[in-house]
Amino acid sequence: PDAEPMRERAALSEIEKDIARLERVTARFSDIGSLPRLEVQPVKPVVEAIVTYMRQRLPTQARKITLTSEVPEGLSANLNPELFEWVIENLIKNALDAIESPDGSIAVLARQFEDRIRIDVSDSGKGIDRRDAKHVFKPGYSTKKRGWGLGLSLAKRIVEDYHGGSLDLLVSKPGEGSTFRIEVAVA
Repeated sequence: PDAEPMRERAALSEIEKDIARLERVTARFSDIGSLPRLEVQPVKPVVEAIVTYMRQRLPTQARKITLTSEVPEGLSANLNPELFEWVIENLIKNALDAIESPDGSIAVLARQFEDRIRIDVSDSGKGIDRRDAKHVFKPGYSTKKRGWGLGLSLAKRIVEDYHGGSLDLLVSKPGEGSTFRIEVAVA
């Protein structure tokens, strides 16, 4: 008897989170036309916020997808958290779309390498054929039936133009998965 109201409260809570997130997304995209405010931020809370959000929205019925993250404490970078979260979200959503089997994994791993912070988003999806790899960041390129093919192009612009970093397809093997790497300077 108590389970139904609890489920309703949990669903309402998630809807409120989605509405707040939509408001942040709107604010993000209004930032894209102008120079976004960058502030020294710890990387872990920015990455963990979007990973937690996406983890709660993974398919649970016919599929079992695991989303893990490993971000050490103490990494800081000049970031616009709203835009940077969107980049990670876009990479996770693309990874999720690439997993065609009933189960799979997505991992977000951050590390410091010299004066750079590397954030790798890896999946166990279908991978990208070498012929197509050079096109993934071009506007309009997509393997999906829906969408405009702007996600990776915009993500690359956000990382490179606004954050002074890089976003690249690090490795991809058809049938095994892909890893995208974000690099930004340590603050």
